Amino acid sequence: MRHEGQGWFRAGALSLCWGLLGLLGTAAMAAPLVVQLRDRQGAPVTGAVVGLERTGEPKAAKPGTRAEMAQRDRQFDPRLLAVQTGTEVHFPNLDKVRHHVYSFSPTKPFELKLYLGQAAPPVKFDKSGVVAMGCNIHDQMSAAIVVLDTPHFAISDAQGRVRFDQGGQVLRAWHPKLADAALLAQPAKPEGGTVDWVLPL
Repeated sequence: MRHEGQGWFRAGALSLCWGLLGLLGTAAMAAPLVVQLRDRQGAPVTGAVVGLERTGEPKAAKPGTRAEMAQRDRQFDPRLLAVQTGTEVHFPNLDKVRHHVYSFSPTKPFELKLYLGQAAPPVKFDKSGVVAMGCNIHDQMSAAIVVLDTPHFAISDAQGRVRFDQGGQVLRAWHPKLADAALLAQPAKPEGGTVDWVLPL
């Protein structure tokens, strides 16, 4: 005996199955992207900032996005910081001596005059590029902030690798040993996979 609701139930179940298959297909297409960085001699490059840009995603960070670069033991901590464009960076002084933080980089020139604690206002980094920094009082203090037009970035590990959850269109990279402060560019893979990238080091 056939109930009137059986046809509707079967159609609904079939539609649900197709929907689940579609989701699984989308998940399968979103394969991870692994970036392998090497120098000209083929050795892994550790400590490089790598960003991944994806079409349709906002370049600027959401309002209120913040990061921190402290001064500790008369050094910047961390000495290499990556942020998305539009991020406000705070520079707390955790030492017992005053620091005078500055940058002459075209990407973001700024100056935070002698201060202790949390007295210095945050600096908004509103343009992509590399910002080299120092302290007017302590010559041994140096650091860099890499500003990227993407929220997807990381620093390469001891094997020279960076892993993203899925692919994208363009990779950007920078390493402190590069003579040029400009960000390097390399095509990415939208479908994921592995990108081998030789940096001019």
